[in-house]
Amino acid sequence: MKTSPQSITKPEVLTNSVSSRFSGDRLFQKILSPDIIAPIIVGILAILGWEGFVRIMELPTYLLPGPFLVLQTLIQDWPTLFPALLITLQITIFAFLAATGSGLFIAILFAQSKWIERSFFPYAVILQTTPIVAIAPLIIMWSGNNTFAALVICAWIVAFFPIVSNTTLGLNSVDRDLQNVFKLYKASRWQTLIYLRLPSALPYFLGGLRISGGLSLIGAIVAEFVAGTGGSRSGIAYQILMSSYNLQIPRMFAALLMTTVLGVLIFVALTFLSEYLLRNWHESAIK
Repeated sequence: MKTSPQSITKPEVLTNSVSSRFSGDRLFQKILSPDIIAPIIVGILAILGWEGFVRIMELPTYLLPGPFLVLQTLIQDWPTLFPALLITLQITIFAFLAATGSGLFIAILFAQSKWIERSFFPYAVILQTTPIVAIAPLIIMWSGNNTFAALVICAWIVAFFPIVSNTTLGLNSVDRDLQNVFKLYKASRWQTLIYLRLPSALPYFLGGLRISGGLSLIGAIVAEFVAGTGGSRSGIAYQILMSSYNLQIPRMFAALLMTTVLGVLIFVALTFLSEYLLRNWHESAIK
């Protein structure tokens, strides 16, 4: 008995429409969830309270501008502030990628031998605890005329340690029973590393990435403050400095707002990446 095409396509169309409607309902419910609505309400109340406080106290703009004036200044100075933010974003991305690659490599190196970890891990701690403000002028001087590379190095120093520390902890936190199973089947050291230790350390590594993403931005801004470079290649920190020197406080707040939004976007992007990679097997991401 032959089956007509309509008898096949109608259930498929019905199933697709139901699934699309179900996915749309889930997206709508996620948007209206307390995790999203509550911060928005708090933010709106804070902005209104800030604006009301400025108007009631009649504060001058060079002390504390209102949020609506800051937003107006952001729109007016967008052609100047946005290219500067892109420069800072470039420094942040290069420093973050360098910290990710070098941090993962050194953590794997530490995991191969306790003697290597005990010998070199204290120097990673020293590198983290050294004030970047103190050594940034030296790095800029040693880099010669390549100011961009010097700023990337400064931001890399700030973002490097969380990835090394978290990944090393994850590589050393493998379940002992699973290690015994790999030994029982005579797996080599590299097979154990690739198929057991690295997957087990992935949540720790992704946690380090979320920390280092924000630290890369902070390191880039601090390095720009120390460098104080101007011109067409100046970052957002230079715009903040010049605005504060000229008492253009609304413009300074606008630049700070852009920096804050960029940091939040970096954290959200890395959080989505972490949930995407862990969604099917790790309890921190399973709904």
